[in-house]
Amino acid sequence: MAPITPTNTETNLILVEEKSSARIFILNRTKQLNACNFPMISRLLDLFLDSEKDPGVKLIVLKAKGRAFCAGGDVATVVHDINQGNWKLGAHFFRTEFTLNYLIATYSKPQVSILNGIVMGGGAGLSVHGRFRVASENSVFAMPETALGLFPDIGASYFLSRLAGFFGEYAGLTGARLDGAEMLACGLATHFVPAERMSSLEDALYKANSSDPAIISSIIGEYSQVPILKEKSTYNRLNIINKCFSRRTVEDVISALEAEAAKSKDEWISSTIQSLKKASPTSLKISLRSIREGRLQGVGKCLIREYRMVCHVMRGEMSKDFFEGCRAILLDKDRNPKWQPSKLELVSDDMVDRYFSKVDDEDWEDLELPPRSNLPQHAIAKL
Repeated sequence: MAPITPTNTETNLILVEEKSSARIFILNRTKQLNACNFPMISRLLDLFLDSEKDPGVKLIVLKAKGRAFCAGGDVATVVHDINQGNWKLGAHFFRTEFTLNYLIATYSKPQVSILNGIVMGGGAGLSVHGRFRVASENSVFAMPETALGLFPDIGASYFLSRLAGFFGEYAGLTGARLDGAEMLACGLATHFVPAERMSSLEDALYKANSSDPAIISSIIGEYSQVPILKEKSTYNRLNIINKCFSRRTVEDVISALEAEAAKSKDEWISSTIQSLKKASPTSLKISLRSIREGRLQGVGKCLIREYRMVCHVMRGEMSKDFFEGCRAILLDKDRNPKWQPSKLELVSDDMVDRYFSKVDDEDWEDLELPPRSNLPQHAIAKL
């Protein structure tokens, strides 16, 4: 194993190792649960681009040090920049991040993500778009954006909308935490490998010296198992999730859940209702529409649309919930955000429509994704 020596402190945030024909990229910002800041995103983008061009590289392994794979993007820094009067620094961050998400989704070489820890927000963008996602008993997945006044971005409207039934709407709107077994069951993970076997799995992948997805899948399969879902697993509620989260509007979703709650005293239904009522009303409405549109779009169109949405969120013209959510959850940590508008009925269809329109700024441009060619069939299917 030959580590590549970083040139400065920033590259220490992403460690790189070479083993046989594999390149191993290791997230290394452990005190921040590997939340990705701009230097990390930019470095990963360069590494993925360089590795794709290198004929000696057959496999990418993405993993992390510490107890988290990646707890998301460094949105606190984005909010700080906006408060200093420069929302376009945030736009540059998201433009780079979404470009990386697109590259991963359409990558010509297999990527194995070792999700042996927390996977939230931006961490899902680095992994779920890739070919192989290996969860363990230590995995915890969530898209908590609606509690922050944001929405599931990083191409989440693409992959959430393709989960079983309406499980993606449930996960995206509520920010529910899923364990490794649930990640495998719903399709967020492709395999489940016990943590104690991860190191042996990695060694086997490096020894294989192969870029053949069938061979890589077979190797991971040798170390995999199908875990038993916990009795109270949310995935065991798929029938009721489909019944309620298939409704046309957020108001209808909550009404359907309340009707179910009236039939039986079910703690899970009550907590789901509370999660929705605590979230930003604006975020809930734009999130539901985004996931619904994602069902009919390729990953590129999803990212272009989400980029428009996130730029509107950062500009704060319709709502400043993003700043308020970050204040309440990440900065002051009083966990008591004051949303404006404060109720779902105050968020009009016209307001929601504006989040999906081009940004009215002469210096602003839509997200332009790099052209992709000679792609494997699984990547072409995402376009």
